Amino acid sequence: MMKRFLFACCLLLSCKQVVKTVEETFHPVAEPVKKPVDTPSSSSTSWSSDTSFSITIKTEAITQHIEKRKDSSFSVTIETDAVLPSTIQRRIDSTLSVTTKPRSSSSLGESHLLKAEKALRSLPQYAGKEIFIYSSVHFYGDGSIRTMLQHPENPEYIDNYVYQNGVWSAPRPEQVSIKDRIASRLVSLDKIHFSTAAKVASTYNEKAAGIEGAKPLTSVYISIWDNRVRWYPGTINGSREKWSIEFDVDGGLRRFERE
Repeated sequence: MMKRFLFACCLLLSCKQVVKTVEETFHPVAEPVKKPVDTPSSSSTSWSSDTSFSITIKTEAITQHIEKRKDSSFSVTIETDAVLPSTIQRRIDSTLSVTTKPRSSSSLGESHLLKAEKALRSLPQYAGKEIFIYSSVHFYGDGSIRTMLQHPENPEYIDNYVYQNGVWSAPRPEQVSIKDRIASRLVSLDKIHFSTAAKVASTYNEKAAGIEGAKPLTSVYISIWDNRVRWYPGTINGSREKWSIEFDVDGGLRRFERE
């Protein structure tokens, strides 16, 4: 009797398995769809806060560099106009090795000045001609530059030029008197390097930082007399002291003494 009961149970189980196999054949069950996994080559890391500050670091462009240099450390430097909130800074530090530094507010940088000088030399009216600067060149912290040039055709004429947003303006006539000694206030652009203004600004601010009450400069300029160049400012004013500072034509510190 027991053998018959066991035989019946086995037969029943076998039938159920056959039915299940047939049902799966004609009515297959869809397998769950796996969610795609983001790869480092197309990922980005974003942070934001309620103070309308946000920052996104795209990693697609640097993935190959990381793969090639797995044996070395990798870091990212972020230049920002604002101080990062502490909560965001902690989240950045926990994700990447990041150095944050404030972006310079001044455009008295060497690369900016080199670009401006190159653009000046490329003015079509001076193609194939030597450019002579008249009287002065002013370099401002907002990136603008003002200067006067001797007219390319008439040496008795002087034109004003302004550099803004990466472009030199059209010439604007400067009124000069017959009493002005134009020839004595001219210097060839070949003898002046705009990038020297960055060197002058850096040295000036370094000295000013050690004088109580002195403020960093916001502009640098050249004055031309007797065909010689002199860089300004020539003084550093503190709350308790006044210092005289002088540079040579290449921006080297020539003199620095208390008055």
